[in-house]
Amino acid sequence: MTEPAHSEVSTTAVPFAEFRIARSQQDGAVVVEVAGDVDTTTAPAVVQAADDALAAGPPVLVVDLTRVEFLASPGLTALLTIHRNAGTGTAVRIVASGRATLRPIQLTGLEESLSLFPTREAALAAS
Repeated sequence: MTEPAHSEVSTTAVPFAEFRIARSQQDGAVVVEVAGDVDTTTAPAVVQAADDALAAGPPVLVVDLTRVEFLASPGLTALLTIHRNAGTGTAVRIVASGRATLRPIQLTGLEESLSLFPTREAALAAS
């Protein structure tokens, strides 16, 4: 496994938590790691970070939500938007295993539309 090359995308202080997006490359995929709350204020930044990553046309885009503490409805919409924006050339894989992320996805039935993985390693290893 190759070491990820990191590039910090943004850090924004928001009430109660820090919101952060970091982008890296790992095993031929682009990984967008999100931390903090994904809500009305921050969801557009998640989509923008993914769109920036998609501009290079990677074969795989992993959106890692492991460090997300709250995933609101706009965050769910952002995940669908990222999936749609990727088109057919890039496989989008979502890492969501915690109650804060997996539960909203399951409650809304989006697990049928999104490629979900319990860990970043599983998302990178999938074919």
